[in-house]
Amino acid sequence: MQKSAIEIRGIPAAVWGNRSKKVYIYAHGQDGSKEDAELLASVVCKQGWQVISFDLPGHGQRRHEPASCNPRRAILEFREILSYTKKRWDEVALFAVSLGAWLGLQSFRDERLSNCLFVSPILDMKYVISNIMRRAGISRERLKQERMILTHVGQPLFWEYWSFVLNNPITKWETPSQILYAENDDMMPLKIVKNFAQQFSCTLSVMKNSEHWFHTPQQLDYLRRWIKSAVENRR
Repeated sequence: MQKSAIEIRGIPAAVWGNRSKKVYIYAHGQDGSKEDAELLASVVCKQGWQVISFDLPGHGQRRHEPASCNPRRAILEFREILSYTKKRWDEVALFAVSLGAWLGLQSFRDERLSNCLFVSPILDMKYVISNIMRRAGISRERLKQERMILTHVGQPLFWEYWSFVLNNPITKWETPSQILYAENDDMMPLKIVKNFAQQFSCTLSVMKNSEHWFHTPQQLDYLRRWIKSAVENRR
């Protein structure tokens, strides 16, 4: 499969597949990279699509950058990627995993893309961070005062990030979307995912005996088949 390394306004990126008029933007999750798009590309490039993937701040080729992956910066970069793709492809879709889904929802809320595929999406970041704060015994007042706190498991919490989350709930999404959810996802309850799917008319699939990160041969095979079916039957 053809793969080309490119750079978009300083953002390391890759384009997968033979020249086409259609492209999926791949948004990786926490601790991921643009290379994670290989599985998606192995499926959709055979169906006439290309894939463009990129490294979020602090990830992949950028893991040594001093700046963190805060929402405002990440959203600007998502929009840079979208602007780039719109100039070069006629049809633009989104494939987003975990954290990448939440950032995609924030970045493209005013867009109507061709379609979107979400895998183990973070759909309510307030729920996620609230759980981290509760388990670490960190109050909102303390976080506001200290601005940044490192939890006992080494996870940093930032007041700026938390404030953004509180002030930017997901209230708009107009792209036709399909969601793949893992039955044993310990980050996002099924109830939240079902509510989101109902609110924004998304198709929801649940894989039994699976976790937030699809990683076993059986899970990856299921993911490939789900992608193939979703692209073939997209609305």
